Amino acid sequence: MFPTKQHLTKARTLMAVVAALGLASCATYDDDFARVNSRLDQLDMKVQNAAQSAESANQSAQQANQRLDQLEGRVQQLETAPSRKPRG
Repeated sequence: MFPTKQHLTKARTLMAVVAALGLASCATYDDDFARVNSRLDQLDMKVQNAAQSAESANQSAQQANQRLDQLEGRVQQLETAPSRKPRG
């Protein structure tokens, strides 16, 4: 069977339909990618905020540890000092 004009026209039409459907499906992926990128941006912001909070908590804990280290020497002095007799 030799291709005729009618067959070539049908083939071109079919290729045009397939191409149009292919391009239409790409548009929906663009929307999906935009949604995913938006969600990733939101998650990135939350991670950055959590990291800042953790850093702040770490600094506070370090300051508290330094204060405890300063008090430890005084506590040891008081514990080793000779006991005092009560007045009275």
